[in-house]
Parts: sequence; structure tokens; C-alpha cells
Amino acid sequence: MAQEQIINGVNVDQLFNTIEQIKENPEIAQFKFRAANTWVDGTHNRATVKDFYGALKEDDSREPLTFEIDEPPVLCGRNLGANPVEYLLVALSGCLTTSLVAHAAARGIEIKKVASRYEGDLDLSGFLGISEEVPVGYKNIRVYFKIEADITEDQKAELVKMAQKYSPVFNSIAKPIPVSVQLEK
Repeated sequence: MAQEQIINGVNVDQLFNTIEQIKENPEIAQFKFRAANTWVDGTHNRATVKDFYGALKEDDSREPLTFEIDEPPVLCGRNLGANPVEYLLVALSGCLTTSLVAHAAARGIEIKKVASRYEGDLDLSGFLGISEEVPVGYKNIRVYFKIEADITEDQKAELVKMAQKYSPVFNSIAKPIPVSVQLEK
């Protein structure tokens, strides 16, 4: 039996096998992720993720993961968790990094280290209803990558481009998607 090819901690054989299965049956690619949230007090609330639908079945095999969400004191909170716009940066960081590493592995590129940092500018005048002209949300987000690998700077830049091209979170932010919000009865 042939040994599995693992690059950057990614099972490349499994990755390519998954791609082939999806080509044969595109329904396998349909996923539905879920999160639930409960308000605790003040600006503190708690989000939980557990199950999802993917690869043609429900998956509830992991224990629930909990995320504490709060605001800093300057924004009427008690710092009991990251605030929602920080979680957006965290989600972006995880998705871009995962995309970069997986696509590098698929190309046979061994990564020694990836580090990145994220900054976003937000004007609270929109959120607080002070100005209708100020957007509610980030005005811009900057991402900085450092990649250690035995490849050229151009190849590193290409990996960063691939991360952007294939990151669902990046694309959900950069090319906004419809979001429906309803009052549940």
C-alpha cells in the first residue's frame, strides 16, 4: 500500500480524491454551515457552532464550540470576548491561511511558516446613527502575510493571490452575498 502524501499537514491524496468525487457528483460539494447565538447581558452574547450539512449528510460529530462575544469598555462592554468585527478578522485570517496552505500543498510546495496580521478601519459614526453618510462596517481591511518557504517572492505572491481567489470568507466580504434576516415565530 502506498504511503499517503502529506504536505503542510494536508493529506494531498485525500484532497485530490475529494476533488475527483465532486467532479463525478457535484452534490457532494453542497454544504450548509450553522451558528446559534444567545444574548447574555449588556453587549455580551455567546455563539455556538456544532453541526453542519456536507458531503451529502448531516455531521454532528464534534462537541459544540463556543465563542464569547463582547465589546471593550469604551464601547459599553466588559471585554468578555472579542467583538464581532474582530471575529470577522479572525474568520478572514483562518480562511485565507487555510486556502493558502492547502493550495500550496496541492502544488507540492512545502511551507515552513505562515504568519499574517489583519487591520480594519471602522468609523462608529455609522453604527451609532450619527451620520447617514458613514458606512456601517469596515471602510477597508488590510492583510499582511509573511511566508517562509523555499520559493521565490513571486511564487509567494502567487500563493497569496490564490488564497484570495479560493477563500470563501474573503470572497463573502470582498464580493458581498445576500443575507436575509427574519423574525422567527
